[in-house]
Amino acid sequence: MQDYLARIGAQPPKGPTREGLRELHAAHLRAVPFENLDIHLRVPIVLERDRILKKVVADRRGGFCYELNTAFHWLLVELGFRVTLLSAEVARPEGGFGIPFDHMTLLVEIDGDACLADVGFGDSFLHPLRLVEGEVHEETEYRYRLTRYEPYWHLERASHDSDDYGAQYRFTTAPRLLADYRGGCEYHQKSPDSTFTQKVVATRALEDGRVTVTRDRVILRQGNHRSETPLADEKAWYEALARHLGIHLETV
Repeated sequence: MQDYLARIGAQPPKGPTREGLRELHAAHLRAVPFENLDIHLRVPIVLERDRILKKVVADRRGGFCYELNTAFHWLLVELGFRVTLLSAEVARPEGGFGIPFDHMTLLVEIDGDACLADVGFGDSFLHPLRLVEGEVHEETEYRYRLTRYEPYWHLERASHDSDDYGAQYRFTTAPRLLADYRGGCEYHQKSPDSTFTQKVVATRALEDGRVTVTRDRVILRQGNHRSETPLADEKAWYEALARHLGIHLETV
């Protein structure tokens, strides 16, 4: 556990408190990148907790939802939090939602309140959301809310200059087991219909924005400033992954 806390640059909280969860959640998102590089390197992603923890903590890599939220679930439980794995379906650009077990997210219960925690969705909320319908959660770039559509909760997001909320994903609060996600994990590694097989994703939250490394550029968002720096070749891409995300592929 100490190695994990060191990995995300966090101190152990004084008990399973809402403030402790808030700090751990933000620290995780700022330290551990959301990335799908193993899929494009043809390295199998296996849903085994010890294997995932080694990748995230010892190897200092990132991962996608099944890996990052599995790891964070373990950390929270070790710290005394009451945590449940949840299944979510991601909203599709053309409408509708993805496959069952499309995404893993977390429910954390603290002092009678429930919070949605998620360190595995890429560009999303930095701090956990209370499971309260319609409560608006303000962050630097976006506003978030949870809306109830039986039997689902919908996570919705809007920019600060608009009231047009769009769904990011929907979920139920039915408890799940890690083994339940194997089909979804396999699908996202192999299906040509999955966004994870179609493109490389590598991104990390910053104190005031986000840095993203694509195959041909580095995109930096800080406050109202956005910049793009082209990458000349594969060597520059490897260097950008190491510099901005702490990912050293040559050591994998």
